[in-house]
Amino acid sequence: MMSNNTYYDQQQPPQYYQGSDNGEEQDEEMPATEKDLAEDAPWKKIQQNTFTRWCNEHLKCMNKRINDLQKDLSDGLKLIGLLEVLSQKKMYRKYHARPNFRQMKLENVSVALEFLEREHIKLVSIDSKAIVDGNLKLILGLIWTLILHYSISMPMWEDEDDEDAKKLTPKQRLLGWIQNKVPQLPINNFHRDWRDGKALGALVDNCAPGLCPDWETWDPNQPVENAREAMQQADDWLGVPQVIAPEEIVDPNVDEHSVMTYLSQFPKAKLKPGAPLRAKTLHPKRARAYGPGIEPRGNIVLKLAEFTVETVEAGLGEVIVYVEDPEGHTEEARVVANNDKKRTYTVTYMPKVEGLHKVTVLFAGQDIDRSPFMVNVSKAMGDPNKVSARGPGLEPVGNVATKPTYFDIYTADVGVVIVDSQGRRDTVEILLENKGDSIFRCTYRPMLEGPHTVYITFAGQQIPQAPTPSTSLRRPAGRYSGSDNPPVYSHSAHRKDQENPAPTPPKPRRPTSNPNACRATGRGLQPKGIRVKEVADFKVFTRGAGTGELKVTVKGPRGGEEPVTVRDVGDGVHECDYYPVVPGSTPSSSPGQDTPFHAAPLRWR
Repeated sequence: MMSNNTYYDQQQPPQYYQGSDNGEEQDEEMPATEKDLAEDAPWKKIQQNTFTRWCNEHLKCMNKRINDLQKDLSDGLKLIGLLEVLSQKKMYRKYHARPNFRQMKLENVSVALEFLEREHIKLVSIDSKAIVDGNLKLILGLIWTLILHYSISMPMWEDEDDEDAKKLTPKQRLLGWIQNKVPQLPINNFHRDWRDGKALGALVDNCAPGLCPDWETWDPNQPVENAREAMQQADDWLGVPQVIAPEEIVDPNVDEHSVMTYLSQFPKAKLKPGAPLRAKTLHPKRARAYGPGIEPRGNIVLKLAEFTVETVEAGLGEVIVYVEDPEGHTEEARVVANNDKKRTYTVTYMPKVEGLHKVTVLFAGQDIDRSPFMVNVSKAMGDPNKVSARGPGLEPVGNVATKPTYFDIYTADVGVVIVDSQGRRDTVEILLENKGDSIFRCTYRPMLEGPHTVYITFAGQQIPQAPTPSTSLRRPAGRYSGSDNPPVYSHSAHRKDQENPAPTPPKPRRPTSNPNACRATGRGLQPKGIRVKEVADFKVFTRGAGTGELKVTVKGPRGGEEPVTVRDVGDGVHECDYYPVVPGSTPSSSPGQDTPFHAAPLRWR
């Protein structure tokens, strides 16, 4: 912490008013008049009174009191007592307990000044003679040096970074602490900003919420009453003694040193039990929200929307935010308190559909200013150039019609179209899996051998190098029996950077039927284990086989057709069951267990 080593006369240049802020507001500085420099100038009397009260607050634990600051330090005893209380140390050498002679008094004061020197508190132009002879100007400078060191520079305060505090002057440190404590008001000095008394009320209420809850409604034309209310509450319940009178702190002639002396007691203030705390009147309309998340335009589907709610002017209350989409669904947004001096909250939500959304922001259960906000959410506009796809399934050669292969798509909001060897786009069933980190895996089931083309789109546009070069699928070796499980074919597109624009995918041809794309599975197709007079069931999957009528025939051991029930349950799935009544081998024109239709008919017992 920087120590203030300058003396009173250096702190207050005689050519300017005491009310000036040491050059911080040059436009308001005025040359001092003869009245202001007089021994009985109003600011000097206020300062002497303030410094005297400050000394007495510390001396009362020793049952000592200063009545006249100019005379009562002359024998050195009260000065020594004050230093021992402030430092919590004893003098480094003996002194005269009964200084009846001038020489004894000079020696006592010398003991006190030597103590300060050993405590690294530098004094300029002060000697024992000035104190003994009652030089008020230098005595006031001495007391101000003690205030700066013991009340402002040395103590550790809550809510303060120690490293940052060391870089500040005592004045900057105290002002910064108050500014953080009272974010509602623009406090930039220690004179003019305190003259209506409201800043005192704000400081007291921020140190102990509820002591002065209605300070904002105080009449600025009643500064003494405002200051008296705030200072009395601080004295009674925060332990902040009134070292300056209410009339003095709002006096236009007050100097900043007197105000700083009083305010320096607040960082160490603690609320006493039983304080008459009152609920503060809340003002929801004084809360405000700002940020892109509540702008009429600019928000996008599936993109996190964020905005800020500031409540410092509204009081202490809960912030709740609801978002209603165009379909009438309402969700509560995520609200996180930032715990800063403006009492802000960060709000986030994820719009899932496009259209007009209603964002309702509540403070203490009531709408804040301009709430609800109408937010138009647009469809996501992606950048296909940021999408890539790679994997073995996109290689021009090496893929087999009945062997699994795959490719990964690195993005979000993707679409895939696969055109088979006959130019059709409705014969291949496609599954997109989100693997996380904006990576999608595409799995599909090709039913025909020959070249296939993979088209990958993002936000409605093709990604670079899409469609992929045709991938040839050759016939696998061998055939599947009725009990085989043919694999799902996975196939991936490999991204190759090039400057040429992606070609337009071919238009879909008229859908045709492809029985080979159908499969059937279930207990009713097992070769063994089916009993007479029990329902045998199975399912037929026709998705991706095009258009056509499904016909299932079950023949008994004697060659006659058995009754079979077929139910379309949607999404290309048909449930079938029959009721065998005669034992024996039963042929069927339906496929076997999870087999392509070209494997039917099967026989089972």
